[in-house]
Amino acid sequence: MRSGIVELPLAARRGDPVPLATQIASQLRQALTEGRLAAGERLPASRALAGELGVSRTVVNGAYAQLFAEGWIEGHHGSGTYVADGAPGTPSAITAKPDPDVVVTDHPAGRYSPVPPAVIDLRPGIPWIAGIDRAAWRRAWRTAGLQPRYAPGPRGLAMLRGALTGYLRRGRGVRCGPEEILVTRGIAGGLGLIAAAVLRPGDRVGIEEPGYPVAREVLAASGAQLVPCPVDADGLLVSELPAGLKLIYTTPSHQYPLGGRLPVPRRRALIAWARAQGALIAEDDYDGEFRYDVAPLPALYGLDPEVVIYLGSATKICTPELRVGWLAARPELVTRLAETSDRLDASPAGPAQQAALALLTGGDLERHVRRMRHEYTRRRSGLAAAFADGRAGHLLGDQAGIHLVLPTRHDADEIAAAASQRGVAVGTLTRFYCGPVTRSGLVIGYGGAPLAHVARGGRILRQILTGG
Repeated sequence: MRSGIVELPLAARRGDPVPLATQIASQLRQALTEGRLAAGERLPASRALAGELGVSRTVVNGAYAQLFAEGWIEGHHGSGTYVADGAPGTPSAITAKPDPDVVVTDHPAGRYSPVPPAVIDLRPGIPWIAGIDRAAWRRAWRTAGLQPRYAPGPRGLAMLRGALTGYLRRGRGVRCGPEEILVTRGIAGGLGLIAAAVLRPGDRVGIEEPGYPVAREVLAASGAQLVPCPVDADGLLVSELPAGLKLIYTTPSHQYPLGGRLPVPRRRALIAWARAQGALIAEDDYDGEFRYDVAPLPALYGLDPEVVIYLGSATKICTPELRVGWLAARPELVTRLAETSDRLDASPAGPAQQAALALLTGGDLERHVRRMRHEYTRRRSGLAAAFADGRAGHLLGDQAGIHLVLPTRHDADEIAAAASQRGVAVGTLTRFYCGPVTRSGLVIGYGGAPLAHVARGGRILRQILTGG
């Protein structure tokens, strides 16, 4: 149970060269460190504290925002601001210790992976499932349970495809009709259908290097010949694409894992390349919904629906449990893909599609995206704060998504092993390569862990990298 509002011995010294917001944040931080504030205690409302200190509400909000980013405090909609559970320095803070035992947890690739218990899980690709509105989630499945039981058909529920046209138009600038949409079992499911319908064994398929391991495995399973294609800080290097590719798989919104956003000139060059080669582009809109600096660029699909197949999923937006995704393509290709889906029995379950429809039509999915942008912004700031001085390196890909990359001078796998011994699970760039590994770096996810754990995990990684 939350306790009452705590009284704080704070002061705002206007003659001090230190900014007022920094003064207040520092005093609160000291109170937390010394144990004068405990996890769960409620802080004064910003308006009330501003009145007591004789400062503007903006000053107090600035102090609170800094402590939010560092993981000391948390907000609860409609009920105030509290000392975070597990806040750094408080009695309930996590103390991770090495443990030889193993538990099984969800792996970001959708499989299962051994992870030591009681760790701070900073592996990439894991969304904040606890952020789902439980009432909306129950309502969606209750609605699904009341619907008649019938097969939704290989294209997916007609009403769901109609709802997706509005969602994609509003959120991603994708303009298409229901006849251009196919409901899938997520990105891997959609990519598997493309491989089965379009590719033949031995066809050359371009993949980003480094790139998404699951996409690589799905395409390789079809018998395709994988051709690694280099990327830089902005994404796929279109000028270096080889001839003779039947398909190119790319993540232009937020290159996975390095985080680049494909610039408009390269997007146009990629479309022109595909036209000239007679190739298709599989556009995985990875992290397209979660951008923090500027509005996301419209999807590639809008530039040329004839050569682009757009892939989206609720997995990273909401939860892997839903197992519903979608693709958009020209109508005749959707027909071909639907026939393949029918043959392979690859459509998502009817109740899952009904639940997804309820989340869309009720506006719950878009509200969830807006909430998660705020949540992930806080986590990103908390993680970035640990590396702000640059001594441990400089983070990449912080404009979007739910992970960051930290290039390392030493072997990243050894660093990750050392982090594991101190209770922090983190990814490395190694598994994202098809060919020789040419970059060493940590891939640090901040989506699946509580804010306080993200901040603490970042500090532990920094200590390992700097030796202090």
